[in-house]
Amino acid sequence: MSGTSADGVDAAVAQLALAGDTLELTPLAAHTDPWPPELRRRILAAPEAGAAELCRLHRDLGAALGEVAVGAIDQYGPVDLLVSHGQTIHHEVGPDGAVHSTLQLGAAAQLAEQTGVPVVADLRTRDVAAGGQGAPLVSIVDELLLVGSADAGGPPGGDEPVAALNLGGIANLTVVRPAAPTLAFDCGPANALLDVAVARATGEPYDEGGALAARGTVDDRLLAVLLADPYLAAAPPKSTGRERYHAGYLDAALAVAPVLAPADLLATLAEFTAAAVAADVARYRVRRVFAAGGGVHNAGLLAALRRRLAAAGAQLLTTAQWGLPVDAREAYAFAVLGWLTWHGLPGTIPSCTGATGARVLGSITPGREPLRLPPPLPTPPRRALVRR
Repeated sequence: MSGTSADGVDAAVAQLALAGDTLELTPLAAHTDPWPPELRRRILAAPEAGAAELCRLHRDLGAALGEVAVGAIDQYGPVDLLVSHGQTIHHEVGPDGAVHSTLQLGAAAQLAEQTGVPVVADLRTRDVAAGGQGAPLVSIVDELLLVGSADAGGPPGGDEPVAALNLGGIANLTVVRPAAPTLAFDCGPANALLDVAVARATGEPYDEGGALAARGTVDDRLLAVLLADPYLAAAPPKSTGRERYHAGYLDAALAVAPVLAPADLLATLAEFTAAAVAADVARYRVRRVFAAGGGVHNAGLLAALRRRLAAAGAQLLTTAQWGLPVDAREAYAFAVLGWLTWHGLPGTIPSCTGATGARVLGSITPGREPLRLPPPLPTPPRRALVRR
């Protein structure tokens, strides 16, 4: 899994088994390999690249993902199936809010060739073809885990809406409601604008530990400009990405409300994310939020989020409560999506993506041996539990 921040590849190894109507996920290992600096530069430049460079990047990302997979297999043992999200290069959202296309690069054939293992990849495009947003895509996994934790007497519990929050380049929520369909949507930026500001101020790719943001003072004028963004008020299903929240977006806001001190700018951007998330949490009366993603390590962002959520009547927890490491939650979630595809089961919730129906996701590339799929399962699991 490589997310919107494009800072590296999260590799997770999981054992998945069905027990009745419960999918049991046993996390075995997880780690992150940073993208080589030159490859990351090419990823960030890809939206403006020509066909030849996109073709080469597709191959090179596939080879790099293959190297990560080989390393994980060498370290942790053989696997039956690989699932690769690839790297999102472009996610085209039209003026009407509909997603017209989405592109993830990282040739699955490279992974299959380098490992000999079958690969499930290109998971987003089927949902887009069915009229969906193609994002956030892990809502079905969040729903299974939130329901499973509640059934087991775990933290989500009760009659109140609960949510899973991912703080990657973009902040997204999955809201599980006891008497209404599950919702999932992108709230707005998380690390995307923070990373732009940090790179300009320090030359570093991100604010280590959120130390700079934690020292700053929020600029209320700039915050008001950012919170006036019409995307925030749009109703779900909705998704966004770097196509909207990029350096030009930040420059336009700063032209209206300049902020000179880097620490103050970062504190304001962190407050922007926290305010946007908290507004959505309040809108759906969520009482517990389980966070994951790189933004969890940003002290400034977490302090702002905890304060804003408390004002909205919500408690901030992390997916570690479920047994899922915050840095590997999405990688484990994509493992589950691949397992669903492998067993012929849909990997989407139409109320979350806006698609015309649930769909089996992705394409399967055979490994070294002839492809032999298991018989499709007649019914999907109703819940998921993390076994420790």
